[in-house]
Amino acid sequence: MSQVLHVAGRSIAIDKEGFLIDLQDWSEPVAAALAEQEGISLSPAHLEVIRVLREFYQTYQLSPAMRPLVKYVGEKLGKDKGTSLYLLGLFPGSPAKFAAKLAGLPKPDNCL
Repeated sequence: MSQVLHVAGRSIAIDKEGFLIDLQDWSEPVAAALAEQEGISLSPAHLEVIRVLREFYQTYQLSPAMRPLVKYVGEKLGKDKGTSLYLLGLFPGSPAKFAAKLAGLPKPDNCL
């Protein structure tokens, strides 16, 4: 059963965990609405990681688990941002799962 997220006059279908049903529905306003549902407001630092995550998905056709995410962020944004602690600060709980949700990507396979 899907739910609906209303963004800029559009109805966006999401699953029970808040992930987009159709990955083509993603935009930065959609990411902001998804983040708002989780009780956070997106900062430029969040968007920077989200854009890198979307680039990873376009390259590899999968949402990375935590270790590949940390490594890829480090390669793209620098060692200071490519750490578990940095990502946990932005995306509390399970950064790989939370960031994938906000990036409009499927839930990483190994995330509960």
